[in-house]
Amino acid sequence: MGRAVRVFSSLTLVSRIAGLGRDIATARVFGDTAIGSAFMAAFAIPNFFRRLLGEGALTAAFIPLYTQLDRDDPDAARRFGALVVRRLAILTGIITVLVELALLAVLFLDGRDAERAFSVKLIMVMFPFMPMVCIAAILGGMLQTHGRFGPSAGMPILLNLITIAAALPYALMANPDRVGAAYVIGIAILVSGVAQVAWGVRALGPRFAFNASSDGVAETVRTMLRRFVPVVIGMGTLQINSFFDMLIAMWPNWVGPTIFGFEYPLDDRSNGILGYSQRLYQFPLGVFGVAVATAIFPMLARVTNSTGEFATTLRRGLRLSLFIGLPASAGLILVRDPLTFVVYSGGERGFSSDGVARAAAVLLGYAPAIWAFSINQVWTRAFYAAGRVRTPMNVAMCMVVVNLVLNLVLIWPFREAGLAWSTSICAIVQCVILAMLSQRLTGVNPMDRSTSVAFGRMMMMTLGMMAVVWGVGEMLPTGASWTGQLVTLIVLTAAGGGSYLALSLAMRAPELGWLLHRDRPERAPVG
Repeated sequence: MGRAVRVFSSLTLVSRIAGLGRDIATARVFGDTAIGSAFMAAFAIPNFFRRLLGEGALTAAFIPLYTQLDRDDPDAARRFGALVVRRLAILTGIITVLVELALLAVLFLDGRDAERAFSVKLIMVMFPFMPMVCIAAILGGMLQTHGRFGPSAGMPILLNLITIAAALPYALMANPDRVGAAYVIGIAILVSGVAQVAWGVRALGPRFAFNASSDGVAETVRTMLRRFVPVVIGMGTLQINSFFDMLIAMWPNWVGPTIFGFEYPLDDRSNGILGYSQRLYQFPLGVFGVAVATAIFPMLARVTNSTGEFATTLRRGLRLSLFIGLPASAGLILVRDPLTFVVYSGGERGFSSDGVARAAAVLLGYAPAIWAFSINQVWTRAFYAAGRVRTPMNVAMCMVVVNLVLNLVLIWPFREAGLAWSTSICAIVQCVILAMLSQRLTGVNPMDRSTSVAFGRMMMMTLGMMAVVWGVGEMLPTGASWTGQLVTLIVLTAAGGGSYLALSLAMRAPELGWLLHRDRPERAPVG
């Protein structure tokens, strides 16, 4: 697991850095404007389907069955993978055509509002990205099963590099044509989808053939589809909640500045601010949290027949998730102001001072739950690997309803930051509930004494790190310039990372050894 996490995290880190470059470039083009909100919405909609149909629910339903077939009959696994890709291509193609027709009807019936019409046209340009990236995600799931985490994690790098290449010329202009830039960048995203599919097919080589026979695997596909709907809901809680966040934030752009005669608490810049802020908390989540869950999933699927091995693998996944997620939550809380300023401010080419402040407030809402987002990824995959798909689905349905209610309440006092706080609260509650239900997986409590002691040790290490970062921050001079904020960010990040590493070594945290592929025996808990 440590090796898989290291490989996937390393390449995902490269991808996330490239993604951060993509966001910096597009933020310099659009700023915290209505055009930026429309661009983020148009990009979020196909990605929502990707996360549910591709790397989310369908992959979660697909990987355990593909893994078992590959273990017992590799040729059947090859036929199964080809049949799933063919059916996914047909399904997503039909969805794309229906959505495009619906959007065309919206333009025809109500295209007089220029801002709304621009947003609809941009969605029409970017939505065909959805089928391509969904297929790429399934190909990535196959690669992960074969232990090829590198090519799988490298797919998003293509998206980010191609998008940067399209956005950079506009980012360097003094007064770019933002509307034209949005369409050009949207077309570049489509090109990246084609590149990702080609990359995945090439990396799989003879393990995948689009026209492979479907003999003997149709029943396996039906089994996967029966699991799919529960997995969509259980696995997609964060994505569904984020989608609702986007819809609520886009109300001023799509409907107007009032709701039922009252002034709406958000404005036409809110979705852009929300979307770009989400990228910052998703950075550690994508690099480490998703990496642990991605690495653990095929491993759990292989040991479902062994209660002891399943419980041991799950405990390691939980501990690695918290070992990284807890300090990530604390660190983002402490550096949110210089981070948002450095990444997104830029005078006329970037966020305004008000936009930076609002982005920092949104990040403060998301940051406290990074550890919960990470652990939820592991919990849900453990349930799916064990074939218990309805338990996380039932919990997720409750959380989606609670999140929607909290969204509509918290936006009034906190504006777009209320959407972030609502998502975080629901993620923490979901994590607690899944932990309470987890004993149903194997009959063995995953939260044994050793794991509980490890969690307590990580909390102590995180509190120590926070104290160091706070102390260093108090000694630093406050600088309002971009360079001054950059220095502050670098110093605080180094202080946090260095102190947490030192505390991990001092307290002999075995999780550090797992990541470095040096297993060390744990000391027995005292008492």
